[in-house]
Amino acid sequence: MKIAFIGDIIGRPGRLMVKEHLERLRHEYGIDWVIANYENASHGFGLTLKNANELFSYGIDVMTGGNHSWDKKEIVPLFETLELLRPHNYPDEVPGSGMRVYDVAGEKLAVLNLMGHYGMPHTDNAFRLAQATVEQLCNEGIQHIFMDFHAEASSEKRAMFLMLQGRISAMIGTHTHISSDDFQIVNGSAYLSDIGLTGCRDNVIGMDTKVPLQRFLTGMPGHFDIPKKCKRILQMAVMTLEAGRCVEAIKIKCFDDGRELITSAWHEA
Repeated sequence: MKIAFIGDIIGRPGRLMVKEHLERLRHEYGIDWVIANYENASHGFGLTLKNANELFSYGIDVMTGGNHSWDKKEIVPLFETLELLRPHNYPDEVPGSGMRVYDVAGEKLAVLNLMGHYGMPHTDNAFRLAQATVEQLCNEGIQHIFMDFHAEASSEKRAMFLMLQGRISAMIGTHTHISSDDFQIVNGSAYLSDIGLTGCRDNVIGMDTKVPLQRFLTGMPGHFDIPKKCKRILQMAVMTLEAGRCVEAIKIKCFDDGRELITSAWHEA
């Protein structure tokens, strides 16, 4: 089984990069299943029905969320009709689900979406819920488990991985929009602290620079906007899974100027 994961898709520039590259990448790398994070896909905040259908039409199979999952209120009924997840550690009475199991290439794949605690909304304990959910999946005989851990603190992400390594196929972090350089495979589990954004790459976390600078210089608030023109990037991880273990993983960066950079995850002995 070969799966791919695309990091935080930021507005129209991010959606455009998915449109321009995903179909080709699926074909070139023989990808069976594509997961992507949607929480910034509609002008940087949340997801609309129109943009959800747009992204699915480009070849995404399921999308994960985060703290901005609720920014567009129209998303609530979409959890019942589309392949959309929200963080699993919201209480049970909150609409939607944070985990689903799919049939992929003749095998079962569980996709789990969890949210960290530092700087995030108050939710149930992500670590305890991760332990219980992974144990349940393993007891059900599901070997392939992918997790999007949407968190601010790299320490939370690292601790989560160390707790679950050897029991999940891969855990990749989202939320910071900044790509980290620690893609590795340990005990059959792939790990990357943050895959980085897909969208504008020449500003502040995919947003126009003016308001972030204003905040840093004066402390005054302002609304973040996505630039009308920018330099764009798509960032995607591709992982080969066998019997629940990740045996190979690469990170692909596609630039709007035609460049494409590929790096391999290192195997930790």
